[in-house]
Order: sequence, then C-alpha cells, then structure tokens
Amino acid sequence: MALKIETFSNVKGGDSFFKAIGHPLAIAPTQALLARLAAAGPVAIYDPFGAAEAVAGLIDLAQLDIAGLFVQNVAAVGDLALGRRAQPITDLPGIKARTVLILAFDSIRLADHIRHLLPAGAEIASLDAIRLPDDMRTNPRNYLDPLNFATNFAFFRDLDGLHTRIVTANYWSGYGAKTVALWFRLFGGTGETLAEWREAAPAGLGGIVIDSREVRRRFGLSGFTGQLFIHVVGAAGHDVVKYALDIFGKNAADLSCTHDANAWPADFYAGLPAPAAGEKVVLWVQNSHPAPIPAGGVGLNLMGRDETAWLDRPIPAFGSYPLDVAALLPAAKWPQQIEVRAGRHFVRPRYEITTAAGRRRMAHANVERIDLRPDPKIADLANLMGKGFILPAPMLPPERYRSLIQPTPMATSQRELPLAVRLYDASGREAASSFLGRLPRNHDGAYDAGSLLNGGALPSGYGHVELVYDFRDGGEADGWLHALFRYEDKKSGHAAETSFGAHIFNTALTYKNEPQSYVGRPPGLSTRLFLRLGPDGLDTLCHLIYPASTPWHAKSRTALHLHDRSGAELTKVEVEIPCNGSLLWRASEMFDQAALTRAGDGGYVLIRDATCRLFGYHGLVDGEAAFSLDHMFGF
Repeated sequence: MALKIETFSNVKGGDSFFKAIGHPLAIAPTQALLARLAAAGPVAIYDPFGAAEAVAGLIDLAQLDIAGLFVQNVAAVGDLALGRRAQPITDLPGIKARTVLILAFDSIRLADHIRHLLPAGAEIASLDAIRLPDDMRTNPRNYLDPLNFATNFAFFRDLDGLHTRIVTANYWSGYGAKTVALWFRLFGGTGETLAEWREAAPAGLGGIVIDSREVRRRFGLSGFTGQLFIHVVGAAGHDVVKYALDIFGKNAADLSCTHDANAWPADFYAGLPAPAAGEKVVLWVQNSHPAPIPAGGVGLNLMGRDETAWLDRPIPAFGSYPLDVAALLPAAKWPQQIEVRAGRHFVRPRYEITTAAGRRRMAHANVERIDLRPDPKIADLANLMGKGFILPAPMLPPERYRSLIQPTPMATSQRELPLAVRLYDASGREAASSFLGRLPRNHDGAYDAGSLLNGGALPSGYGHVELVYDFRDGGEADGWLHALFRYEDKKSGHAAETSFGAHIFNTALTYKNEPQSYVGRPPGLSTRLFLRLGPDGLDTLCHLIYPASTPWHAKSRTALHLHDRSGAELTKVEVEIPCNGSLLWRASEMFDQAALTRAGDGGYVLIRDATCRLFGYHGLVDGEAAFSLDHMFGF
C-alpha cells in the first residue's frame, strides 16, 4: 500500500511536511511524545490541515487511545481517517480526553483558537514537540519552509574493496547563504545508525567531498552498504541537495558513477533495464522513512503490463535491500524494461548491474509521473519552436564505443512515443537521422546509434544524438520524453549507462516552463555546470553538447574555470562549441598537470556560458581499463 504523503508536484514544488515528521532527528522526540501521550490517557486528535493519514504512515499512532478525530474545515467533516469519521472541532468539549494532539507545526495560533473548547483538565500537545533543534533550522519563523529541509539520501558503501565518494560544492553561497553546515547520519543495511556527524561547508563555492574510506576510518567501522542522509543547514536559493556519486575500487572493473537521489519519494519509477544474458540486475531498495516498508509494499512489472510481482518481505526503517530483479521477474530479458511500484517508500533508487565477467556499473531509475496527460499542442510547436523538445546524449567515438538508445516511458499516461533520432557530428552538421515510429508503451527496443552511419564515419570522430518527437504518422506526446543511454567499450568490455529527460533548448520563445531555467523564469539561456575531478589518479571525462531547438548563436562562448577545494579559481580555458555540435574532452588534456595538481582532491571545474544553455555528461577514466558516464548537474 502506498504511503499517503504529499511529496512533490510540478505546481507546488516539494512538500516539507513528510520530511519534518520523518527526519532522523525527529525519531527520538516522537517516541518520547507518544510515550507521554499514551501514559496520560485518551487522546483527541485535531487535524486542521488533513495530515492524519500522512502522519499515521510514518508515526505509529496505534499505541494511543484515540478518543476522536476532529477537523477545522466543514467540508472534511465525515471524512474517514485513522479508522474514524472526522468530527467538527466544535464537538471537542463533549469528548473525554486527557490530551488534544494537534497534527501541525507552528501550532501556537491553532492552539489558541481551540483552547476554550478543551475538555475539563485536558492539555494541548502538538508536533512542535518533535521539531529539529534550533541550530538545524535555516528559517526559524516558518518551520516547514523548504529551506529548513534541504535534505537528500545517497547510496553509500565501503565493503570488499568497493568505495563511494560524494562530491558537490557550496553552491548555496552563490544565492546569499552566509554560514552553511552539513549534518550526516549513516544508516547500515538494517537501518541501524552507524555514524553521525556535522561539518561546516567551505566558504564561497568551495568543494565538498564525503569519501566512504575516510568515514570508515574516522568512525572505526567495519564494511557497510547502506545510505547516507544529508541535511544542509543554512541553505539559500536551492532546497535541493545535488551531488555526483562515484563508485570505485581496487579493481578498475568496478568503476561507475551516478548522481543525487531526488529527495521526494514517488509512486512509480521507470527506466530499470532487465538483465542481459549473463547479467545480474539489483535494484537497491533503500527505505527513506522511519517506518518499515511492509511485505508487498514494493513490486516490479514489465513496462506496459499490469501483472506485478511483489517483494514478499518487509524492509526496516531506513534499511537497504538488494532486490535481484530476476527473483521477481525471472523471464525478463534485456531490452525489456521494468516499472517499479514504489508506493512513496523511497527516493529515486539506484540499480547495479554485474556482468558475467565481473564488471560492475550503477545508474538510477527515474521518477515516473502520475500527473501528466498528453498535450495536443506539442505537435504544433514546430512552426515556432523548431525541433521543440530535445533529449541529447553523447555519441562516443564509434570505432571504440557502442552507443545504445532505449526510449523509456516515464509517465503512467504515456501510451506511445512518436520519435525520431538525429545524429550530429561534433561540428554541428547533421550526419544521419531515423524515424523510430510510434513506439508503444510496452516496446522493448534498444537502438544502436552507430548503425545510422551505415558503415561510414563521423568527420570529427564523435558527436551526439538527439531524440525528438516526430508526428509524421500521428501520435501523442506530453513533453516528458526520457531515454536510457548505454555505452559499451569494445576494447575493455566495460560499460556505463545514464538516463535523462528532454527539454526545449536555446530559443527566445517559451512554452510552459521551457526552456527551463534553474534560477528565475524561463527561458533558460545560460550554463552553469559542475564537473568534479577524479580521485586517486583517475582522469575526468566531459562531453558538452550545444543543442538548439531553433537556430541560435553560431558558436558558444564557454569558459572552463578550474577551482581548488577552497573554491579559489586557478585558471580558465575558453572554448567554442558549434551550435548543434559538441565537445568531448578530458581534464588532463584541457589543463596542464601543474594546475590539476594544485586543484588537488576536491577540485572541480565550473562550466559557464552566458550565451547559451549547454547540456553535459561527465565521467571518470581509468586508463584503458574502464570508464564511467552520467549526466551533469547545474545550479
């Protein structure tokens, strides 16, 4: 059963209430509050904002002797919640209760409004009893301000020679944040707390690095696989905690990378590939809440089919479980796609693929939206918006790499995907295109971008592909176009994969919230991308793409700013990328070794362009043995 919590909507943004009642630091005070209420006697529940079911999903109210449920809104009278019919708050005087529990924060005014209605001898309690400590709150005046809950989870492992490394920067300082700190709690596989600490973020745009090896040494831990909860205190501008996550080990075959988890649990996730021959695909189900996921709370089904196989075991609060896809869907084979029924129990999950040769890679599924409907206007955008929605991805040098494209339905309403793929040389010249057709929801196609060349070559040796809507045979679309991109190294046998969604790029016209801007209103026509540098001698790979829905500036004016961990800029390199073109480069080739040495551990590159919006992919390279690849984040 899905949790009845509000998480994120494209209209209202992220909801903080579930974060507030489910925060790891709220667990102990919640238990104390419930124990005190249970000992006092019958409790009347006052639910002024309709939060009772959300609270009950994360907090065990069953231990209370509930005398009644009361609401403020007349329209809610008679509604069923907590197994009771809601009564008007004006009925409260006739109830035998020792305590009235207000299911709200910042409750002083709410309490004053009903104080005259209290049963004789009754006291008032509220969720203010479980508030975070004062030094954990960015905005003390509004407890549920999203900036008070700038949080996220990260897959975190240090086990059997495998390590994880989280890298980001204090980008909140760029929005006016003065003093920023990060609070961490590391949960083990069964949800137990392994470590807890707080550290100050560097001033300015300083780099932030959390390395599993250092954490393990610092706290004297044995090997672990779990999740790291991150809370940013003092945030400004963004309540989203973004980061790059590298997975590596002594064996180069373990090199992989992914990124932040998206802090809002969803009903569905999609873009989970079925295992290819000889592969094992593990979906890491990592509970994001202080309440267990019940048996039957998580399920898998083949995309486009309703038959669901459910995980018949519970997962403890904040626990992690490696769900072998084959255990639930033994017949599923690549290139079939799998839909995850998550019930809002966990944030965007990672999956891990291990090949028969022992090579390992990790990526993430994506949020499958339940609020979208087909938009008939998209088919008419071409006269003003040219290509309209574009999903760009690298075309790595085809003589070395095989580049695969798998369009993925990413909304429950998507019945089809009318698509074409276009291949561009790095120079911006269109080299080939292909109409993929009106792909049904249950399609199981994966397309080799190299086949578009028909045995020819790209003049630059590399380029990029763009998935776009194509309505030549009709069809419907909603703008939420996603795909998985898989890259296979023909020489080493290593592979990497990533997935993302389409946007409208580089046009002065706007359609709804496109071209998307992370700061301010659309159109977003500038670039600020974060590129972390590789640790332990690993080189850094970057593929910058200049997509354009309509003709834009002939060339970009892109600056690559190399920073050390303190945020100090060491040097700058300026490059130009042709419109509809791309630039594939390595840090070792772009910057001299002396500058990279000075950047050191935690150094990074900030990619800026005031003339156009670029899209980027990054990764690490371990000589000829392995590589990783994922899309970049901006702020």
